Order: sequence, then C-alpha cells, then structure tokens
Amino acid sequence: MVFDLADEIDKLKSSGSPYAEFLRVPNLSCGVYRLPAGAKDMQGPHDEDEVYFVVDGRGRLRVGGEDRAVERGAILYVRATSEHSFFEIEEDMTLLVFFASGGPA
Repeated sequence: MVFDLADEIDKLKSSGSPYAEFLRVPNLSCGVYRLPAGAKDMQGPHDEDEVYFVVDGRGRLRVGGEDRAVERGAILYVRATSEHSFFEIEEDMTLLVFFASGGPA
C-alpha cells in the first residue's frame, strides 16, 4: 500500500475531525492528527505505544511530568498508558501518528 500524506491531511481537514486513521493492520495503526493553534488536546492515555512525527506546527508535549518543545520534524515516542498531551500550541500542528498493536484505545 502507498499513501500520500498530503491527501490524507486534506481528507482530515474536510472531515472536521481532529484525527483520521488511514491504515489499520493487526499490529499497527496509522493516522493524522491536527490541533489548531490555541487548541486544547483532550486525548488520554492509550493502551498502545505510539510515535508521533510533527509534519507542521509548533507547541509543547507533556509526557508524565516532563514538558518538551516540539516543532516540525520532531519524532516523539510515548509509552503505552502514559499520560500525555500537547499544549501551548503556537502554530497549527499536523502530526502523523503510529500506534503499535492495532490502534488507539
């Protein structure tokens, strides 16, 4: 399978939803997540490990008690069941998300 990231982002934008999954196989799920500047990230911990790739934008990520600035090109790993959220989103953020073991909880 081949996916075009720009097409997946366009589909997400037109859906009005912040997240759209475009691949699900038994051990992996992939999707696109968008947070506009100033948004509040409402996600909770997931049962799966996940990796985010910041396609565009700038903000901060809090995992557990640790905060880190993130921007375009950053690759972020979040261990399963870890409390995490994006905050202080300065520029609209688009993230490519990979979930291990089949997708978000």
